[in-house]
Amino acid sequence: MILSGDRVLLTLQHAPRHDWQLPGGGIDMGESPLPALHREVMEETGWSIAAPRRMGAFRRFVWMPEYRIHAEKVCTIYLARPGRRRGPPSEPGHRAVWMPAAQAVACLGNDGDAAFLADAISRNARSAPPTGRRASRHRPPWCTTPS
Repeated sequence: MILSGDRVLLTLQHAPRHDWQLPGGGIDMGESPLPALHREVMEETGWSIAAPRRMGAFRRFVWMPEYRIHAEKVCTIYLARPGRRRGPPSEPGHRAVWMPAAQAVACLGNDGDAAFLADAISRNARSAPPTGRRASRHRPPWCTTPS
């Protein structure tokens, strides 16, 4: 999760279907988790990150069309600050989008990402004045019709 104020940096993956995601991905053979995180965020968003901190992990079962298999994925979630935008995403079919974090909870394509983001919002809210808004998992129109 890359947070800046009340906004979060998401990646919109266009294929095989539109899917809002927290930036990240797999660890290559011989690669360590933190270098993989920096590489994946750069590939999917074009942004560098600073001060990543491990927040937790969850597992999910997914269809991986590129390999034509069902697989268990262990997803480790980090919280980081944005560094600098270095350019557009180099990963084909990805677009980087800054979105209000409370809206992003509803847009994220998997419940694990949404739960960690909702928790981060809650933690930030404890140190900020109340807004009267709640995070929702109802998918509003802006999630399905990217501009």
